[in-house]
Parts: sequence; C-alpha cells; structure tokens
Amino acid sequence: MSWSYRDRTHAGHVLVEELKKEEWVGKALVLAIPNGGVAVALPIAEAFEADLDVIIVRKLQIPHNPEAGFGSLTSFGTMMLNDALVKRIGLTEDDINTVRKKTEAQIAERREAYADLAGLYVPQDRNVIIVDDGLASGYTMLAAIQSVRESKPKSISAAVPTSSSSAASKISQVVDRFVCPRVESGFVFAVANAYENWYDAPDDEVIDALARARNPP
Repeated sequence: MSWSYRDRTHAGHVLVEELKKEEWVGKALVLAIPNGGVAVALPIAEAFEADLDVIIVRKLQIPHNPEAGFGSLTSFGTMMLNDALVKRIGLTEDDINTVRKKTEAQIAERREAYADLAGLYVPQDRNVIIVDDGLASGYTMLAAIQSVRESKPKSISAAVPTSSSSAASKISQVVDRFVCPRVESGFVFAVANAYENWYDAPDDEVIDALARARNPP
C-alpha cells in the first residue's frame, strides 16, 4: 500500500477535515502523545482554536529486559499493567514499585525537556481529543485514554492518521469518537508506511509546536 501523508503536519490537516464532520461544543483540549503525535496535533488545535498539551506515556520496562514492557505509566499518574504477564514472569509488588519510580523519573525528564510548556491543562469537563501519529498495538493510546478518563472529561476522542485493524478495534470501543482515515489489516503493519517523510521526531519539534500553541502567530 502506498503512503497517504507527506508528513505528520499533512496528516494533521487531513484529520482536521475528518474531525469537522463532528459537532463540537466548547473549547476542546487536544492532548498529543509525544514525540510523534505533537506535529499531527498542532494543525488540529489551530483549526479548532483548542488548547494543546501533551500526555506522556512510558513503558514499564521488564527488569533485565528493557526492550520489553509489562505495562505503561502516564504523566497523569495512571499505571496500566499486563496482569497476565506480571504473573507469568513473577514480578513482585516491590519490583513493580521500583520500575514505577524509575519510569516516573523518565517522565519528569521529558517534562523538563519540554521547557515547562507541558502539563498546563487538565481534562476535567473538557472535550478531549487524544492524538498520535499512528497506532500499532494500541496499548499506548489505551493507557492515555484510561488516564484521561480518570480526570472526568466531558468526552474522549482518539484521532490518528493510521492504525492497524486490531488497534482500531480496541480503541474504537473505549472512546466517544474514533477518527482514523487509514486502517490496515494484515500480518505486517508499520506506522511509517503511511508517510512519505518519516523520521524520529526530536524534542525541538515538540517544543516549537507547544510554544506556537501558547503564542499563536
């Protein structure tokens, strides 16, 4: 399948047109999952004159196997565990708490890297749109959704340019609106395949987008 978007900014503009089909009441809060979701989210925030912020989601790394995770922690403080995996590998409560503290420190470093431009808004009583640049497994988005839900928003929408069919199925069942123009089925899926220009988004890009949202041109 050929690519659908020139880059993340173009993908954001495509999502704007899809989101315009919905009826929005009040000033929305757009929460981007960094780093890649921020460039997608900025055109959405600008088009709807919404507030833009980030929700940081970090993997809880399995001790001695940092490439794998047994759950997620968000910058809102919500922890989601893969209970079956935790039981299978025999993690104790002390093990989990140790990893959580390490992950909290990683999230704090991310906040610091964003130069105090992140964490300025709360989702309570807001129409929240959570944005990422794509969904593979969907577990990062699930953690973000659960975290936002605990803040009692008015509604939760998830908007992504591309998704695997399995992730789309998971996410669409737990949000008020799910917007994704490109859903792919098949054994092999990669978010990057939807983009002509794909790269690892640097911190500078996140900072520039948040600064622009705080001080519109």
